[in-house]
Amino acid sequence: MSGSPEISLAIAVEAGEWGDVTALEALALSALDAAANDLAQREAQPFPEDPPEVSLVLADDAMMAGINAEWRDQPKPTNVLSFPAFPLTPGGMPGPMFGDIILARETIEQEAAELDKPIDAHITHLIVHGFLHLFGYDHIENNDAEKMEAIETRILASLGLSDPYGDTEPVLHRRDDDR
Repeated sequence: MSGSPEISLAIAVEAGEWGDVTALEALALSALDAAANDLAQREAQPFPEDPPEVSLVLADDAMMAGINAEWRDQPKPTNVLSFPAFPLTPGGMPGPMFGDIILARETIEQEAAELDKPIDAHITHLIVHGFLHLFGYDHIENNDAEKMEAIETRILASLGLSDPYGDTEPVLHRRDDDR
């Protein structure tokens, strides 16, 4: 494939007050394009020639808690969940549909306020984070967390956003609590 990978985005507002969806779509496409370009250029990630699709589901905490309970046995909301359409490991060729990224509005607003961070910057970070999960990146083990956080930080820097992890140690997440 020559040039930069392109991503097709499908947005579904399923629950919650998300405001201007057109602006959110532009924000999401910017995040996804930056992530795809970074993976292609810096991680030698192959992409299909036809623009693959990512589904972005905009939810609220109640919907997210239900999804989290059903799929992860955690009956509480979390900020982002990702569901790859097909199992993929970093460097593997993805299919035409990458998968779903689900965001929970209230949790994201609360976290952004606690972090004293603009909500658009936090949403961008979570979209990048979710996108990396679709490609098989994870943060269960320390070395995987370090790699994933380094890629996230690099992608966000390319968008003019600060390091969401600061000078902290990698954020390890157990499978039973992804927040």
